[in-house]
Amino acid sequence: MRLLSLSLLLVTLTGSAVAIAASEAEEAQLIETINAYRSEVQRCEDRASEELTALSSDPRLVLPATGAGDLQGSLARNGYPMANVQAVSLSGPRDAQAAMQALRESFCRVVLDPQYADIGVSREGRDWRIVLARPMLGGHLKDAQAEGLALLDEINRVRASARQCAGKPFAAAAPLNWNTTLAGLSEAHSRAMANGNFFSHLDRDGRTPGDRAELAGYPGAPVAQNIAAALDRPRQIVEGWLANPGHCANLMNPQFSELGAAYAVDPQSDAGIYWVALFGAP
Repeated sequence: MRLLSLSLLLVTLTGSAVAIAASEAEEAQLIETINAYRSEVQRCEDRASEELTALSSDPRLVLPATGAGDLQGSLARNGYPMANVQAVSLSGPRDAQAAMQALRESFCRVVLDPQYADIGVSREGRDWRIVLARPMLGGHLKDAQAEGLALLDEINRVRASARQCAGKPFAAAAPLNWNTTLAGLSEAHSRAMANGNFFSHLDRDGRTPGDRAELAGYPGAPVAQNIAAALDRPRQIVEGWLANPGHCANLMNPQFSELGAAYAVDPQSDAGIYWVALFGAP
């Protein structure tokens, strides 16, 4: 009888472990699907989004799937230095695919908001909780050019190894050189986004990165641009760009040989901090 009870206990424990693993896989799948959704231009409430940097999974944002509670208090207790947060609760989706469909239909503005940098997903049965947050900026940032050069180092680090961008293989590429004209253009556009509280490859006059480079007298072509918001560390930014097919392709494109990059901060803006990296080939 004791052996039978022990066997039943082992079966129960094994079944519980399988169920937990399956639930965690669905939660991870939803994060992956959300980032794939953010990585492409989407239509949301008659507006087009930009290609967004991937959200980072943060265990401090994984809160109970049921029950509202004090969101800000919960994050404070978990040690997350929050600047802004939004939680979405879903009831009914049986899996990550169904949960993503509900997010697209009813919460596209939240999921496509460029101010958020981190995400946590929890699930209990058919109840889901998706928490998106932007952390407070650290006090470690140096001036725009110094941080731009740090971003260049990170980009050259990833270019040194062969990679795949959305399944497309890229060989290792030569390191990029710093270009002051591209750096000045990057700083100007990052400042425009921060002060104007917008996030777009186009400026307020509708000019593309190529238009701005031509007006500045930059002789190279082609020109490409990566942008990011709400992040304050170059490695985080580059890792987020690697998860975006278009931005990843820019990082690994062997045609480019120069880079300029910068950031700008405005505490009154939604994202707080905005980054621009401009790639060129003279």
